[in-house]
Amino acid sequence: MQARMGNPAVVVPEAMQALHALGTIPAKSGLSPILLELLNLRASQINGCSVCIDGHPRIAKKAGETDERLFAVSAWRDTPYFTPAERAALALTEAVTRVSDRADPVPDDIWDEAARHFDGKSLAALVIAIANINVWNRLNIATRQIAGEWKP
Repeated sequence: MQARMGNPAVVVPEAMQALHALGTIPAKSGLSPILLELLNLRASQINGCSVCIDGHPRIAKKAGETDERLFAVSAWRDTPYFTPAERAALALTEAVTRVSDRADPVPDDIWDEAARHFDGKSLAALVIAIANINVWNRLNIATRQIAGEWKP
């Protein structure tokens, strides 16, 4: 396997700076680094981004996440390992990532459940985090970046 080109954010350093700055906002808002990595992993699974599916569990483990929960992220609805707040954030992640799958991409019930667990600033930060991982997924997928080359 060979990438089509270097990651566009590496090729255009200003893009890397902007994406890195955007990526720091959710953690600065007080969201758990582990929660953010669960969201990164779930969005990446949906999008099929092998680079992020390979890398984000490594980051989560360094932050203290367990293998049991990481292995269950793709089946979070059917496992007992996630808190109600994590479930709400994972549901929101799926909805925002799959915006073209239904007429109402982020239904009120999903939004309202997330809003029950996160205040306005945290909810905004969640949406920013979900959007940011989707950008990274698209950059990696479009240019066929190779899983395992990025070692977080």
